[in-house]
Amino acid sequence: MRIKCPWARRAVFAGVPALVLALGGGCKPGEAPPAPPRESSASTPVPITVATAVSAPVDRTLPVVGTLFAKDEATVAAEVEGKLEKTMAEFGDRLRQDQPVALVDTDSYTALAAQASARVAQARAAAVSAGRDLGRQVELRRTGIASPADHDAAVANADQSRAALKAAEAAETVARLNVERSRVRAPFDAAVAERIAGAGDYVKPGTPLFRIVNDDVLKFIVQAPESHAPNVRKDLPVVFTVDAYPARSFEGRVFLVSPQVNAATRMFAFGALVPNADHALKAGTFARGELILEPAVPTVFVPLESVFSSSGISRVFVVTNDVARLRGIVPGRVRDGRQEILGGVAAGEVVATSGLSKLRDGQPVVLRVPSP
Repeated sequence: MRIKCPWARRAVFAGVPALVLALGGGCKPGEAPPAPPRESSASTPVPITVATAVSAPVDRTLPVVGTLFAKDEATVAAEVEGKLEKTMAEFGDRLRQDQPVALVDTDSYTALAAQASARVAQARAAAVSAGRDLGRQVELRRTGIASPADHDAAVANADQSRAALKAAEAAETVARLNVERSRVRAPFDAAVAERIAGAGDYVKPGTPLFRIVNDDVLKFIVQAPESHAPNVRKDLPVVFTVDAYPARSFEGRVFLVSPQVNAATRMFAFGALVPNADHALKAGTFARGELILEPAVPTVFVPLESVFSSSGISRVFVVTNDVARLRGIVPGRVRDGRQEILGGVAAGEVVATSGLSKLRDGQPVVLRVPSP
């Protein structure tokens, strides 16, 4: 059999299948042989731009959200019974420790204290008189003039007088204490959050008069995942912001860590003390920020455009010897348009920043100068 197509004639020596293809293809006289197959795209260099992974010091942090509470707060209540004569503080006022804030029937308790003082004087005089009588009876008893009964009566009278004096002195102490209690005072430096009672109200011991809070120092109470329990320690700094001052950062330090994890949420609480000398922050405010676990940790960064995700895994192409190698990474946070890399790329390695859709693992590349 004579084969007219040159390329088919060559193929006959390769075996029967090639010959069959040549015969079945209907080769015509004078037909040009087909063009050779193109070179695979995997071997064609892809033009790309690149960037070098850099290292920069970054604080290792834990994002936190929580609420600010007053370090100290109290409900100031009446300690004596009577008419509330006067209130000397109002909602929003700032108080110093021991500053008077209300008077509860002070005139009546002052009069009772004076009465108690008079009874003390009376009892003291009676005790002095009984002591003198006893002295005379002792002397008469020694000379044999006084009877034993008179001596015993004098002793009993002296004892009773001394006891009455002690009782009167105790009553005077209570009366003076009630005078002091009738003048209600602030237990610590604070601000009045609420005035509950007003002048003219009749109050009893325990009746609430004011609710006060110490906002010179606040407590930032937050919840953290139990996985971070080993990392949260006292004195670690916390930096946060509040909606009222979005451009201002506030700082505190951890002062307590809960020893227990909530079984329902798998979270544990810790608190930071926050100085608030200018009283810009208010108790009850929601805040969000970061707990600084470790400051200035060397961290690798790459351009954000060099990172892509596939099947839920973040990857980059690392360029070595003009070849792109696909590599999985552990991404961190995005900071200033750069991707934080927690693992997978070392500082100094080169990553592709363009042409990622055309690259495959092992793809040859050629560096392209980016247009200005």
